[in-house]
Amino acid sequence: MNIHDFLNRVRDLAPERLASPWDNSGVQVAGPERTVRKAAVSLEPGPEALSKALSWGAEVVVAHHPLYLKPEAPNAPGRYLDALRLLLCSETWLYSAHTSLDSRPGGPARWLGEALALRDRAVLEPQADPEAGFGELGDLPRALSVEAFLKKLQPLVCGAALTLCGPEPRRIRRVAYCPGSGSSLAAVAFGRGADVLVTGDVKYHAALEVSGLVVDVGHFALEEEMMRRFAAELARVAEGVSVRFFEGRDPFRRVPGQE
Repeated sequence: MNIHDFLNRVRDLAPERLASPWDNSGVQVAGPERTVRKAAVSLEPGPEALSKALSWGAEVVVAHHPLYLKPEAPNAPGRYLDALRLLLCSETWLYSAHTSLDSRPGGPARWLGEALALRDRAVLEPQADPEAGFGELGDLPRALSVEAFLKKLQPLVCGAALTLCGPEPRRIRRVAYCPGSGSSLAAVAFGRGADVLVTGDVKYHAALEVSGLVVDVGHFALEEEMMRRFAAELARVAEGVSVRFFEGRDPFRRVPGQE
């Protein structure tokens, strides 16, 4: 498949028109005209993931996070320069499906709602298209205690450490979630009747202000699974292209506290 035909398949699954104005979804690094036989998918476009993809023989890498949000000069050693060097020396394309994927109606960013069997699902923060936007909320088949809900959630996020803040409800029925950094949607979630918000990257001062229970599962867990599912979607529509998902690694290492 020609590279431009392949990228159009990616755009069908992550429409660039749905990307936020501040974002840099789309081509990050362009390569030459070529036929794509192998396409790698990963959460991050860092040197570690790129090295694995290139060793496998990928002609194009589709990552969730952009290589950069604003253009920057490759004038200092570090992760950005290392990634550029790998891509340019191998003439490999890099594409970012970031908020264009996050906000797609019914897209893989909604996987947790499916896994929790939520009912009456709706977009948490709609964009111009009322069916597109960030996050989702819906109702569990039956109300659970906080303890039972966390027990149900833990294996879905690969055993990630759960950090809780805000007042705990007596029972949890309506669940809101947003992969990545979604603490800014807390007021929206609880204003729409959510009993809990599941997201990542909750900051200290935001935690002081939340009016309901927020479960921080970290930035990695929800989006890693999202990209795994996105890779499966892409494999179904990219005829003749071998699509492979390259697993990432949570950059945080957690040390248990002493009892």
